[in-house]
Amino acid sequence: MNPARIESEFPAPGYRGAQEQALADIREAFAAGNEVVLVRAPTGSGKSLLARAVAGCARTVEEAEPSEATGAYYTTPQVSQLDDVADDDLLADLRIVRGKGNYNCILPHETNTPVDRAPCVRERGYDCSVRHRCPYFSDRAIAANGSIAAMTLAYFMQTAGSEVFRTRDVVVIDEAHGLSEWAEMYATIRLGPRSVPIWEELRIPDVEAAADPVERTVRYAESLAGTCERHKDELLGEDELTVGEVSDRDRLQELIGDLEWFVEDYRNPESPTTWLVDQEPASGGEAAGDGDGEGGPLTIKPMDPERYLHHTVWDRGNRFALFSATILDKEAFCRGVGLDPDDVALVDVPHTFPIEHRPLYDVTCGKMTYEHRDETIPKIARTIVRIMQHHPDEKGLIHAHSYAIQERLRDLLDDFGVGDRIHAHTRENRDSALEEWKASTGSGVFLSVKMEEALDLEGDLARWQVICKAPFLNTGDSRVAHRLESGQWAWYFRAALRTVIQACGRIVRAPDDHGVTYLADSSLLDVFERSRSAMPDWFAEQVDRIEEPDLPAFDPSVAGASGDGSSGATGSRDASRSGGHRSRSRSGSRSDSGSRNSPLADVWDA
Repeated sequence: MNPARIESEFPAPGYRGAQEQALADIREAFAAGNEVVLVRAPTGSGKSLLARAVAGCARTVEEAEPSEATGAYYTTPQVSQLDDVADDDLLADLRIVRGKGNYNCILPHETNTPVDRAPCVRERGYDCSVRHRCPYFSDRAIAANGSIAAMTLAYFMQTAGSEVFRTRDVVVIDEAHGLSEWAEMYATIRLGPRSVPIWEELRIPDVEAAADPVERTVRYAESLAGTCERHKDELLGEDELTVGEVSDRDRLQELIGDLEWFVEDYRNPESPTTWLVDQEPASGGEAAGDGDGEGGPLTIKPMDPERYLHHTVWDRGNRFALFSATILDKEAFCRGVGLDPDDVALVDVPHTFPIEHRPLYDVTCGKMTYEHRDETIPKIARTIVRIMQHHPDEKGLIHAHSYAIQERLRDLLDDFGVGDRIHAHTRENRDSALEEWKASTGSGVFLSVKMEEALDLEGDLARWQVICKAPFLNTGDSRVAHRLESGQWAWYFRAALRTVIQACGRIVRAPDDHGVTYLADSSLLDVFERSRSAMPDWFAEQVDRIEEPDLPAFDPSVAGASGDGSSGATGSRDASRSGGHRSRSRSGSRSDSGSRNSPLADVWDA
């Protein structure tokens, strides 16, 4: 790697905000010998352009000895982030490759068939006459031979050990704050009717009745891997497979690898991974009490999968740049991903957007914990109506946190008569519903679930948003419960804070952009108190300036008046930027309260 090239590799014609200083700081961090540099850059600071500059510093083929790694990888967990890269002319030299299922076969009569179900994978010895033009293999070859290969984190991890995508000189990971959680998710093994093709033939032990449930699960995993191997070999022996059989074969192969990794890692005395096992009740039969009775579907979960990350990430490059707005605690992050904090540099990029353009407003209505939710949600719904009245000509976003909350809010807003202004989505139509709302005119309000990250609503796409619930992790998840039992409450509150900061960045995307964030759950204020020491300075400044808004009296007839696609006016935009609120500054109470000494929400949608 040659860090001295970083400025010349910056792809934009000029700098914005703190980009020039950020490049200098990153250059110095790598020049000092650090193999890993964390870049904490707020939303809208142009992380992708900074990432491209770092990738451009990778050793070139002309500079390298035959045995030396060259080129760079750019990877991100978010599919939408990769789509943004594909649409950015400044990043046109990033060679993007996606998984086979994202490409269609180009053979006649197969144009609606994904490449991973095409004749080349259905028929043994199939000689494809158009392989040289196959969109997947073409993109893969271009990415493999290009100086910067771009892909999702899932694809990057899946290609570990590949002869095509070998070790490179530089690896850049965007949105890296959840790297440990992504690894835990990818390494999780689910054994159930939807994930095991031969499920109906299996007899699942009641592992929770065993003296050591994990040990009993390991023994079962060894046996199941052998069973899957036999069924896979039977499919491989066929001359031609149906699409369903191809799916079964590929899933069996993937499952065999997952089970073998689990068994090997558990048996390795040097592995730091802790494995947990959850089991659902059996559909029938009685448990024998010794781990040999009838059991239900199993979920095998790793915690702190350090070895998994070394194999899938850290062994893939010589130098690493990890970008995020919300790497809140360097030491905790490094421990979670298997890095020594002493060997990692942190570069902080300041926020250059005027704080007046990104205010937080306190409209808290009570707690949204399960026991208080029924009482609080109607109050939030009424508050949302008042906010809609305050922004009659502007689009807004509501973070509902869960589909249950979304459904309850939608029913109440319909009852209040403002349903015509509300847009929502289901699990099945997330992307299409979002794009339809973004393309709409007027002042529609989007009622969303799990859209706190990787959503760009610049300008009039959204001028206000409501966070309805503090995004605490589910304490019913065994990994979360395990950590809390060991006293990791600081981690728990940091995880919620991280998601809140990500959410706040959805509607203010440029220095001249502006948007209002309303906080409806009183537990959000507790998150700020408990995790104050982990806040970036620029977000702490926002928290210290929290105000109560001067909202109009509840009148649904006004709130729903502009939901018919009428164009917006400029007056309310000026009000939402700076006026129409009464100040209740929190600078004293939050900085002097002692919270600086105080002790993550699944967002994955492929």
